[in-house]
Amino acid sequence: MNDDQTSGLEFLEEPSDFQISRRDFFKVAGSGIFVLFTLGDTLLAQQRQGSRLPTDFNAFLKIGEDGRVSCYVGKIEMGQGIVTSLPQMLADELDVSVDSVDIVMGDTDLCPWDMGTFGSLSTRSFGPSLRAAGAEARQVLLELGSEQMKIAVDNLATEDGFVVDKTNKEHRVSYAQLAKGKKIERHASGKVALKKPAEFKIMSASLTRRDAQEKVTGNAKYTGDIRLPGMLYAKVLRPPAHGAKFIDVDVSEAKKMKDVQVVREGDFVAVLHKYPDVAEEALSKIKAKFDQPTSVLDDKNIFDHLVKVAPAGRSVSTNGDLKAGESAAKIIVEESYFNAYVAHSAIEPHAAIANIEGGKATVWVSTQNPFTCKEEIAKELGFPSQNVRVITPYVGGGFGGKTTNLQALDAARLAKITGKPVQVAYTRKEEFFFDSFRPAAVVKIKSGVTDKGKISLWDYGVYFAGERGAQHFYDIPNANTTAYNSSWVGASGSHPFATGPWRAPGNNTNSFARESQIDIMAAKVGIDPLEFRLQNLGDKRMIRVLKASAEKFGWKPGKAPSGRGRGIACGIDAGTYVASIAEVKVDKGTGNVQVKRVVCAQDMGVVINPEGATIQMEGCIMMGLGYTLTEQVHFKGGDILEANFDTYQIPRFSWLPKIETVILDNKELDPQGGGEPAIVTMGGAVANAIYDAVGIRMHHLPMTPERILEEMKES
Repeated sequence: MNDDQTSGLEFLEEPSDFQISRRDFFKVAGSGIFVLFTLGDTLLAQQRQGSRLPTDFNAFLKIGEDGRVSCYVGKIEMGQGIVTSLPQMLADELDVSVDSVDIVMGDTDLCPWDMGTFGSLSTRSFGPSLRAAGAEARQVLLELGSEQMKIAVDNLATEDGFVVDKTNKEHRVSYAQLAKGKKIERHASGKVALKKPAEFKIMSASLTRRDAQEKVTGNAKYTGDIRLPGMLYAKVLRPPAHGAKFIDVDVSEAKKMKDVQVVREGDFVAVLHKYPDVAEEALSKIKAKFDQPTSVLDDKNIFDHLVKVAPAGRSVSTNGDLKAGESAAKIIVEESYFNAYVAHSAIEPHAAIANIEGGKATVWVSTQNPFTCKEEIAKELGFPSQNVRVITPYVGGGFGGKTTNLQALDAARLAKITGKPVQVAYTRKEEFFFDSFRPAAVVKIKSGVTDKGKISLWDYGVYFAGERGAQHFYDIPNANTTAYNSSWVGASGSHPFATGPWRAPGNNTNSFARESQIDIMAAKVGIDPLEFRLQNLGDKRMIRVLKASAEKFGWKPGKAPSGRGRGIACGIDAGTYVASIAEVKVDKGTGNVQVKRVVCAQDMGVVINPEGATIQMEGCIMMGLGYTLTEQVHFKGGDILEANFDTYQIPRFSWLPKIETVILDNKELDPQGGGEPAIVTMGGAVANAIYDAVGIRMHHLPMTPERILEEMKES
C-alpha cells in the first residue's frame, strides 16, 4: 500500500489529469455509468465560485465495467463512521452488496467540492442526495436492461448487482455487462422514488465499520504516518503568547548544527532536519525576542468581562408576555451559569506534509475542510488553485477543531522554500496554543413556576455560546430567548484568543443551563424531576425519549435531593431528540464525582447503522464527562497555561460508567444527525445528579472537586 493510500479510502492514480470541464473529466474517467448530483442551490453556487471541478455537481457515483460502485465525495472520515454508513445507503438503493461499494473521500483532485465535514450533516444532508443518485442509477440500469433483454422495465427488478426478469430470475444481466464499453452520464432528477424503510436490506442493519480492523491493529494511515523520500521534519518558532509581536531572533546556534536547515522570512522562522528530534533540539537553540502585551484577563475574571463587552442582544424566539408570566408565577428563579474555555484535545495533533513537484503542490492534511484548505494553500504559495491537491487520510478526531489549517500553510511554505517534502506536526503544547477553544460563556435565566407546577415564565439570555440549543422545547406560554453574540466567534475584544465550534457548538452550554434551571424549579415546587418535565412537555418526540430513558433506567419517583444521586437532562441537536439519566456518587471528603451509570435514549429518525449510532452515543457520553467534570483551559492574558494532558485532564478509561443506550425506531422521519446529540445532555444530567446526591447546585462547568468542596462549604 502506498503512503498516500488507505484501504477504505480509495485514491486513484494520475489525479492531475482531472480537469475543469465535464468533457475532460469524462475523457479520463473510463467507461461506466455515472450519476451526478448536487446538495442544493446554496452549495452549488458556492461550488461554482470556488471549485475547479465540473460546475453542475458536487458528488457523483460510478458503476464501472467490473460492476463495482464508486462514490466520490468531499466529506472526510474522522471517526464518525460515514466511511461505512454512506456506502450502506448507496448499496441499498442500488441493490448491491455493501462490499462492492468503494468510497473516495476528501481528495480535492478526485472529489467534487464540499464545504467541509461538521455539524452532523453528512448523513442527514448529504445522505438523501446520495440515496437519490443511487435510485437514479438503479433506474438507468433497469432501462439498459430493458433494451438488452427486450423486456419492459415494469417487468424487471434489480437484485444483487443484476437486472432480472421478474417472471424468470434466471434470465438476468449484470451491472458490469450493462456498463461495459459504455459511458453514460445521468443527473439525479429527484423523480425516482427512494426505497421505503420497510424495503431496506442494508440500511438499518448493524455493520462493523470498514475501518475498524485497520484502526485497532494500528495499520490505519494518518497524516503523521506518511513518509516521502527525502522528507524533512520542520519545527516552527512560535510566539510565547497570543498577541505577542516579534522583535528579533538569533539563529546562529541552530545554524551550527550539522545538516540542520534554518529558514527565516521576516518573522517566520523554522528549522528542518531529516529527524524530528534533531529539529526539536535546533529549535531550542533559537533565541527570540517578543513584545508581549499585558492583559488582566484570566480564567477567573473572564465571565465578568464577557458580559461587560457583549454586543446588544438579538431575540432568537419570543412568545406571550413576560410580565404576565411573572405575575402568574408562585416562585421566581433567577440563576446564572458559566462554562470555561474547553480545548478540542483530539488525540491526533494537527499535521501536514507538503510536496511540490513540477509546479504542483500535493499536501496531505489532517483537516475537516480539504477544499477550504486547498484554497488557503494556493493563496499562500501564489499558485493557481488547480495546481494544489489536498489529500485527507483518516483524521484522528476533529470535533470542530480541525477546521483551521495553519500547519498545512507552514508545510507548504517550507516545501516551496526548501524544494523538499516537509512535515509539520504540532506538539501537544502547540495543539493547545493554536486551538480555537470552545468559548467561555455565560447564561442568565429568569423563570417562574405556578403553584400547580406549570412553567409560566422563561427569560433566557446566552452570552457568547451561540443559539444552538438555546431555544427551549417545553410548553411555556410566556418566553423569550436572547443571544448576545449569536455564534461562537467572539465580538472584537471579547476573547483573548481564537474560539470556534466544539462538538455540538453551544448546545452543551445551553442544555446544561436549561436543564439545571428546570431541575431547580422542580425542586422548589417539590415535584419529581421526571414528572415535572413531563407535565411541562407537549412535544411527543421528547416525551417518548424521556419515557424510554426513564424506563430503561428504572426510574423511581422522588423529590430532589433524595440522596440517591440521579439526574435527568433532555436536549435536541442536529434534528435528534435525546434524554439522559446519570447516576453519580459524590465523595464529600474530596469532592470527587464518580459517574456510575448513564442511560441515554435518542430518536434520530431512520437509523442507517445502529451499531455505528450506538458507538457515537457512547463516545459522546464519555467525551461529555470531560467538559462536565475536568476540562478547562487556564490562561493569563494571551498565555495559555496548558501544555499537555498532565494539567488538562480528559476522560480516562477508569472513569467509564455503565453505559446503556436506547435508539428509538422512528421510520417516519429521515435520518438525523448522530455524531453530537448525546453529548449535549451530559453536563445537565450530572449536575442534577450531584444535587440529588448531596444537595448542592453547581452553576459552573467543569464541576471540579475544588468547586464541589467550595459549594458544600457554602451550603
